[in-house]
Amino acid sequence: MSRAVVQLQHITKTYDGLAAVDDLSLEVFAGEFLTLLGPSGCGKTTILRLIAGFEAPDRGDIRIDDVRVNALPPNRRDVNTVFQSYALFPHMNVFDNVAFGLKLKGLQRNAVAERVRDVLEMVQLGGMETRRVTQLSGGQQQRVAFARAVVNEPLVLLLDEPLSALDYRLRKEMQLELKRLHRQLGITFIFVTHDQEEAITMSDRIIVMNQGRVEQSGSPKQIYEEPANLFVARFVGEINTFDGSVEAAGADWLTVRIHGTDFRLVNKRGFRSGDPVKVLLRPEDLQIQKTEPADGKPSLAGAVEELIYKGSTVDVIVRLTDGKPVYVTEFFNENAAYIFYERGQKVWLRWIDRWEVVLPDA
Repeated sequence: MSRAVVQLQHITKTYDGLAAVDDLSLEVFAGEFLTLLGPSGCGKTTILRLIAGFEAPDRGDIRIDDVRVNALPPNRRDVNTVFQSYALFPHMNVFDNVAFGLKLKGLQRNAVAERVRDVLEMVQLGGMETRRVTQLSGGQQQRVAFARAVVNEPLVLLLDEPLSALDYRLRKEMQLELKRLHRQLGITFIFVTHDQEEAITMSDRIIVMNQGRVEQSGSPKQIYEEPANLFVARFVGEINTFDGSVEAAGADWLTVRIHGTDFRLVNKRGFRSGDPVKVLLRPEDLQIQKTEPADGKPSLAGAVEELIYKGSTVDVIVRLTDGKPVYVTEFFNENAAYIFYERGQKVWLRWIDRWEVVLPDA
């Protein structure tokens, strides 16, 4: 494990008596692409502002490169911020926007010009030094904002939802561009978003937040496939939640009754007979059978209610016999070049063993 370049130690920040960040501790490691993910108001932007020095914590310590920075102003912290609004100077051209911080440091003109030229090439804006930022597209303005933030070679780059103002196609392009820049620069990135797909696509590690606290920290794969609780499971991607009861349990197995049918599942949390549980399955984990399985293995019966074509996939809504809707995603491939179900068609649902997540019913 690399060294921690940012440490938040029992940080609390309140506004009007309400805790935006509540006794939060967190370490961010050198060269990491860390994403703070959560709904609006969960405290993720407040954390960014605390690290940057735009806000001061009510309690706790902030350490950057193992130095306590609680009392340091923003300009004395080895971090830079890319804002959602880009915050460019409209009266300046591209060169002057990027060079602004270097000139404040008193660097010689030749050194400034060389550094600005290098970073503009890196963000694919070479040759546009004299262009006014008001003449640039949204994606180009964002590249200028990135260039201005990294030209000073900060220890940590803070990114506050910088892609949210872009259209879908450009947003996808800039996600790839950000990952490329992160690899090329080797700078620690702390990225804030409420977009789950964006977080999963870009991050080394994700911190899922809710009401000022950390709900789960882990890799994108861990967050998606092994959610720590119902909040994380429901916030990160689509998921089906089934009420169940443990009918029998062993050290590493469970028999869980779901909608009147018993399923043999994995016991990872020490459940015991009689415990109420939630069984979670992603839509893509479920499989539709058009005929009732004859192998004796359990399944859930229902009828097709709706098909939603999405290009590479088809979403199928199946209404179980007791009325519960279940969402299934099927993919077009060489084995399923054509996917179609009649509305009202009777089907049976299964999933691959061990792909379920079983959580306490709490």
